[in-house]
Amino acid sequence: MTRTRFTYATRKSALALAQCRAFVALIERVHPQLQFEELQVVTTGDRVQDRPLSEIGGKGLFIKEIEEALLDGRADFAVHSSKDIPPDLAESLVVECFPERVDARDVIVTRSGAGFDALPPGSTVGTSSLRRRIQLSALRPDLTFSVLRGNVDTRIRKCREGVVEAIVLARAGMLRLGIEAEASEVFSPERSLPAVGQGALAVEQRANDHEVRALLAQVSHQETKIAVLAERGVMRAVEGNCQTPVAAYAIRDGADLWLRAMLAEPDGSNVRKNELRVPWPTGDVEAGALGEQLGRALRGRG
Repeated sequence: MTRTRFTYATRKSALALAQCRAFVALIERVHPQLQFEELQVVTTGDRVQDRPLSEIGGKGLFIKEIEEALLDGRADFAVHSSKDIPPDLAESLVVECFPERVDARDVIVTRSGAGFDALPPGSTVGTSSLRRRIQLSALRPDLTFSVLRGNVDTRIRKCREGVVEAIVLARAGMLRLGIEAEASEVFSPERSLPAVGQGALAVEQRANDHEVRALLAQVSHQETKIAVLAERGVMRAVEGNCQTPVAAYAIRDGADLWLRAMLAEPDGSNVRKNELRVPWPTGDVEAGALGEQLGRALRGRG
């Protein structure tokens, strides 16, 4: 390796910085001689906080300005939450590095500290996720769900202040911030199937930067990569975006891949679920194809 300095791009939120810096520390343990500089980027998704993502263009707005920094050479790689990455990337950018995943499950934080089932009828639950609202309202149709956006600490504060009685978050983010004890209950995947890629990081780079590719390959986790690529295959097949309530979660179960998925209409109707268990994929392409197979099956039932 001839280069010794690299610049990484990240969003400015506490969670983005925590997970990005933890990833860079992982590389530094392998290559202590390398130096890294941080480029903090404010994305459109960060700037516009008063409207649902579905109204302003979807989750791709959390990476648009970061991708511009990659394309114009200001950054060599970028660390994203995998669930923020849309199905298709710019042709000159790739995501091939997926560090080891942490807990992918959803959690609920309640003002009282009680669990989900103990919330009084009529309680308001804050979440901007159609996926979460659809699954949880099926369990508790007596609850009210309202759009609540913002950083993790902002949403927790609003819950504590009584703006809502509860909020739903990804446990992975709380683990990375060291605040997992704030959760009142952890949802099983059977109750709230996670978002595509939830709990996993995805590292994006220019496709023609072979030195960065070699560097990142050393800290990618193959089992995580296979699982996330299968989930992303589902999203690609259903043409998933922020207007599409879609969930997919893959795990290794013995020698098999167990992939579960959920799809609904944007208004929450016609919820359908499906799953497959197959021998663990031999490579990335097979993993993605299996996800697409399940996604097409879900679309076919629409």
